[in-house]
Amino acid sequence: MQFTRRQLSSMTLGTLLAVTTATASAQDAAASFPDKPVRIVVGFPSGQAIDGVARFFAQKLGEELKQPIYVDNRAGASGIIAHEHVKNAQPDGYTLLITSGATMAINPALFKKLSYDPIKDFTPVILTNTTPMFLAVNASTPIHSFQEMVAYAKARPGKLAYGSGGSGLTQHIAMEMLKKAADIDLLHVPYKGSPAMVTDLIGGQVQFAFDTSTSILPHAANGRVKLLGVTSLARSAAAPNVPTLAEQGLPGFEALTWAGLVTPAHTPPAIVEKINAAMNRVLKAPATATYLAGIGATPAGGTTADFDQFIRKELARWGKAVKDSGAQVD
Repeated sequence: MQFTRRQLSSMTLGTLLAVTTATASAQDAAASFPDKPVRIVVGFPSGQAIDGVARFFAQKLGEELKQPIYVDNRAGASGIIAHEHVKNAQPDGYTLLITSGATMAINPALFKKLSYDPIKDFTPVILTNTTPMFLAVNASTPIHSFQEMVAYAKARPGKLAYGSGGSGLTQHIAMEMLKKAADIDLLHVPYKGSPAMVTDLIGGQVQFAFDTSTSILPHAANGRVKLLGVTSLARSAAAPNVPTLAEQGLPGFEALTWAGLVTPAHTPPAIVEKINAAMNRVLKAPATATYLAGIGATPAGGTTADFDQFIRKELARWGKAVKDSGAQVD
């Protein structure tokens, strides 16, 4: 750290020594980081998709940083408990949070009083992966394309239903985005989790739903549901024959689920950059590409600034969608 002559003259010797010592200490901490185990906090129970992703990255990042990295599940309140915990953790790089679009971009618009600010309370480290959702329809309907879905729904306004894993989740808000873009009227039926919703989609209690590849593709392969589109701008390698919604009359339509790592605000930049560099190496490894392809996801990566810009764009995208949907939680 360098100071101007005026700044130096205005400082007492004690102040100058304190600043110099603190700067040197921060540089030493960054140089030796990590010298003990690191944890990745997950806001959902063991066994959920994001928990599996966190455990995979914990192992691979630990190999890069030459320190054990363990997963700390702090489930509850739509991920809020974990985010609040990490917000208040020591900003030293030893506590990471795996976050997502639902918790970082949807929650701020969904909850009237949220105990964390996605921009002010966290330092972005890296976007790890993105995952599209598939638009599925009950197999017994006469619908075979997105255009047919729109025509079918327009002829039955308010009489057809779509399911989601819960109010305010990505599946719910994405369908509200679709309703607005296609000018159709569908009823929302929230469930306590995706498995129960998919069961009723197959049974015909709801006609439509968005879900990720690991959840919905096996049922499509068995003919229990039909796939009408994918929410990414490019077709998914997991189901390349399924057209994007963007190419079916909704140009620019995109609604991805995603995951990324953040730290508490004010974590030293040198430590953040060290984690970012290690994770970029992990994301470029063939084993990572294989693992993510198996769950229908795509490796991301990039700089901390890239992730910061991505979060801000997602906040605007999903914030507008939540507002349009009218969804709100006190």
